This record gives sequence, C-alpha cells and structure tokens, in this order.
Amino acid sequence: MVYGVGCAPVNVINAEGENGFALKNYKTFDFAVEDSLLANASQEYKLQTEYARAEIKSQLENRGLSLQSNSPDLIVNLGIVIQDKTQTRETNFTTDPPRYTGQRRYTWQSKEVEVGTYKAGTLSLHLVDPTKNQLVWKGEAETVIPKKEENSQERISKTIQALLRRIH
Repeated sequence: MVYGVGCAPVNVINAEGENGFALKNYKTFDFAVEDSLLANASQEYKLQTEYARAEIKSQLENRGLSLQSNSPDLIVNLGIVIQDKTQTRETNFTTDPPRYTGQRRYTWQSKEVEVGTYKAGTLSLHLVDPTKNQLVWKGEAETVIPKKEENSQERISKTIQALLRRIH
C-alpha cells in the first residue's frame, strides 16, 4: 500500500504480526540498537536514526507505552538502509528521433538515459517480546529521501506513521 507524502509516496512493503499480537498488551519498550554501534556511521545515517527513534518513541507513547531501559515489555529493533539511486527513462522514437539517417543500414534503438539521482531509504521495524525471545511484529517501508534536511525529518515521520498504522 502506498501512502502519499509530499510528492513522493511511502511504500509499505510488508507489515505483519504474530497471531494474537496486540500492542495494548505491552506497557513499556526500549530500543535494541546501542548508540555505540552508531559510532562509525556517517553523520547523515546518525541523523536519520535519531529522527526515526524520536518518531517511534512519540508514536508508541501516544499509544500508551512508555520508554523504559530496565526490563522493557517490548524491544524495538530499527534498521535503516540508504541507497543512492539513478533515475532513468527510455528513449522514444517520437520524442528522441534520430539526428542522422543518411545510410541505408541505419537503425534506431531505444536505450536507457540517466535523468537524475536521488537517495532511497528503506526502514525496517521489528518488535520483539523479550520474555518469549520472539519476533511479534515486523514491518518494512521505503521512500525517497528529500535533498533538504528539514524535509527529511517529516518524511521519516510519515514513513513510521504509515508503518505503525498497521499495528492493531
């Protein structure tokens, strides 16, 4: 399902929970990723992770859970992958006609032409019940990351909201 965010959509790739999973059965949560693991990450990645954690915290607190580092009921495991992508288009005989056709054996072929670059982000969210040591819910969404940093935080928020809307 695709949710609109500005001009680029948020594509929720998957979102599924174990049978009987309900967020209302949990009272506390904490994040699985330790800050020490981010020590060697790029500044952009650290910032994206910080935005995501803040939005997840806000969304879960709005649904009645509270952040607790000591024996939480639910562990939130967050993954973010940022990739550089190239946007292309296929040439077309009507829009990109051949410039020279003087030879009889000349043939025109369609080809891919680069028209721009962008960054795409994939966010995966896993909720783990530590008492059972079991994954109880997982979701994954992807979107285009805006070039302007101030728009990036909004895009991450919309992505997480789209994911968490799928939790019952």
